[in-house]
Order: sequence, then structure tokens, then C-alpha cells
Amino acid sequence: MRKMALLIGGAIALAACSTNRPRPPVDLENPLMAPGFLAQAASGDQFEIQSSQLALQMSQNAAVRNFANMMITDHTRLSQAMGAAAAAARLQPPAPMLLPAQQASLDQLRATAAGPTFDMAYQQAQISGHQAALTLFQNYSASGDVPAIRAAAAQAIPTIQSHLAMAQGLQVAMPAPPPPPPPMAPPPTRRAGERG
Repeated sequence: MRKMALLIGGAIALAACSTNRPRPPVDLENPLMAPGFLAQAASGDQFEIQSSQLALQMSQNAAVRNFANMMITDHTRLSQAMGAAAAAARLQPPAPMLLPAQQASLDQLRATAAGPTFDMAYQQAQISGHQAALTLFQNYSASGDVPAIRAAAAQAIPTIQSHLAMAQGLQVAMPAPPPPPPPMAPPPTRRAGERG
């Protein structure tokens, strides 16, 4: 009987040790693990939303403004879909925040002059952002670790592809070149016999 009590006690002690092991830290850099993918996807959505809100303030181009409104609507929906997929997988969706790369891009846009110069910078930022998002979502949908989030990523790919094509075709005017400097007046000519 004593032997049995020792065995049961040992088993309980081992079970307690195995459940109290520290968990490995969450790797937010790995886009094939759900936490990393969700953090990067959320940051991309926030960049699209915030840069598009900025475009509504800085651009007078109707095509740019229409595109910006669509980005705000679609990326808000995309964030909600990723949050729902995370909840279905019993994961905590990441807080909506920009990662350093997206923050730097947004800061560059904020420093750009309004008008055609901004429109071109915004278009380039949208192309780059959607290319990165497309790669992120394609990779996760093919090899990600959580099936519910993999399925949501796959469903988002056509929207991202459409956004990329629209960004590439966005009609923005080239900024006007600075005016040339005024011509210099020729030096006065001297007449014969004048002293200078």
C-alpha cells in the first residue's frame, strides 16, 4: 500500500512539473506562426487605413481619394475577419498597432508635401504595402500553423490582389518640375572711349 501511495504521489508531482513549465516566448517575427502572422497582418491593415486617412487630407485627386476610401473600408473589414479567425482559433487578436517598418513608411508619407508629390508617394506606398501583404497572406495560407487563420488568409488574397492592381493603375499626375531660373541679363557693353 505504501508503495502504491509513493507511485501516485510521484505521478502527481510529475504532472504538476509538466504543467508548470514555462511556455516558449511568442515569436512575433515568424509570419508562419499565428501570432507573428496576425501581428504583421494587423500592422499592414493599420498602415493601409492610416495612410488612406492621410490621403483624404492631403490629396485633391479624385482617383486617389476614391481609392483611399476603399482602402479604409476594405482593410477595416479585413482586420475584423482576421480578428474573427483568431477568436475561432482561441487566440487573442493583436491590438491594432503599427510595427516599425509601417510606422516609418507612414512617417515618410506625413512628411511629403500635399498635392501631386503626395499622390505619387501614396501610390508607391500602397504598391509596396500590398506586395508585402500579398506575400505574407500567400505564405501563411500555404504553410501557416492554424487552419482557421490559414483559411481566412486564403479568403483575403483575392482582395489584396485586386488592391495591388488598382494601386498600380492609379492615375496620379507627375509633380510639375520647378520653374527654370530667370535668364541672366548680359553684362553692359562698353562703348569705345568710355572708362569703366
